[in-house]
Amino acid sequence: MDTKSLLLITAFRHVIHEPNIEAAHARFQAIAGGPVEYEAFRDAVGAALHERLIREPIRLPEGALQCHWHLELTPKGVQEARALLDHSK
Repeated sequence: MDTKSLLLITAFRHVIHEPNIEAAHARFQAIAGGPVEYEAFRDAVGAALHERLIREPIRLPEGALQCHWHLELTPKGVQEARALLDHSK
């Protein structure tokens, strides 16, 4: 399975809220159950964001002093993740 598909399925099933992308990458690997190269993760996030499958992951919550990293699917991303899960059955 390619990293972008794994990213979408992970976002569909799990919540990733971390202080930065490096911590998000570590959490993603823990959920995925194995190593995923940082560059592949970063590229998958970029592709999913470009295709509007995920929301902008870097956010500055109201009242916060620093940004946080969130992985959240858009409605289009939810449809894509469901299709991937249906296809894998």
